[in-house]
Amino acid sequence: MRNERSLRLLACPVLAAAMLACAGEDVTYRPAPQILPQHIAKLALRPVVNKTQQPGLEDKLTRRIIDEFLRDGRYPMVPESDSDGVVVVTLTRYILIPTMYDTVMAPTAYKLIILVNIDFIDRTKNAILWTEPNIEGVQSYIPPTLQGGMTEEQARELLWDVLARQIVKRTVEGFGAVSGSSQRKISSEIPPSETQAPPVKPINPNPY
Repeated sequence: MRNERSLRLLACPVLAAAMLACAGEDVTYRPAPQILPQHIAKLALRPVVNKTQQPGLEDKLTRRIIDEFLRDGRYPMVPESDSDGVVVVTLTRYILIPTMYDTVMAPTAYKLIILVNIDFIDRTKNAILWTEPNIEGVQSYIPPTLQGGMTEEQARELLWDVLARQIVKRTVEGFGAVSGSSQRKISSEIPPSETQAPPVKPINPNPY
């Protein structure tokens, strides 16, 4: 009886450890999505603000974001005066970096990086509900003079789709749905000769 009892006591912690080990792969911390408050049912998008040194980018990104919200369908898009919440997008950086060169030092590959900041305004409280800085779109490409290449404009077109999806996902699925890029990482990628956009001024928390 004593031996049987000893074996039973020994088996309990071993069994418990085995169960924890088996369950370890499934026990993962998954924070609840921070979705929009229930009183926000209709959204508006302000025209994208362009603070880069590249003109004309804001119109295309604005249209792509609206198209992506409509495609997603979870929140109707309405004029700002009829909305409960407003998405404010600011283009902050446009960085084109040559990444490969040929024997005569002509660029044969590029990396295009576009950064945006997002602010969400709760119109019922007339306050910024959240801010997400440095949402990053990255597209590597080779010039059209090489087989399978593309122009800088074609690379931008691909990035508008990437950024629009990230902006909509961050808005409707909450914090953690997308991740921004650190300023340190971006700064380390830019050669000293690259031109950067001027510093971004903070958005007025009381825009109305």
